[in-house]
Amino acid sequence: MKNKLSSDEVYEKLKETYSDILKLAGEDISRDGLLKTPHRAAKALQFMLRGYEQDADEIIKSALFDVEYNEMVIVKDIEFYSMCEHHLLPIIGKAHIAYIPDKKIVGLSKIARVVDVYARRLQVQERLTQQILDALDRNLKPFGVAVVIEAQHICMMMRGVQKQHSVTTTSAFKGMFSRLETRGEFLRLISHDLH
Repeated sequence: MKNKLSSDEVYEKLKETYSDILKLAGEDISRDGLLKTPHRAAKALQFMLRGYEQDADEIIKSALFDVEYNEMVIVKDIEFYSMCEHHLLPIIGKAHIAYIPDKKIVGLSKIARVVDVYARRLQVQERLTQQILDALDRNLKPFGVAVVIEAQHICMMMRGVQKQHSVTTTSAFKGMFSRLETRGEFLRLISHDLH
């Protein structure tokens, strides 16, 4: 049986691995500043990848409500933190999500939690965008779903091309959001400060 990422056994292996990495870097792991670094790094990785032990479907199903409403519901500027699966470096961004209900709505906080479930895994932004859309579509069966993600990739900022201000935008649309008019309304609403 596969070990759970949050288990003590995995924690001990991660701690040992981080000790080895520090030694390979030429560090003295017995010095004050590094004594607890393997412990902290192991705990941090377990936290940052906790999405592997969470189920987006269960989260959505825990707060489904029957409501006669069939207009656009938008939750924008949902901040998230993820890790690039290619370099194990952070991705920092915002998700903007909309759906058009067909008799079922979901608690708004659950939308943000779905973003976290998939963001707290090793990711590429394109897959993250699609996974969020698919989870909402699968569980709500709405008239349409839209997801736009804007993010900065630390792997582009501090290594490789070192472009400090680049932002990557990905989008996925389904159902009524495939229509240009509906998609346009959503994009206008997420690009304006309405509050």
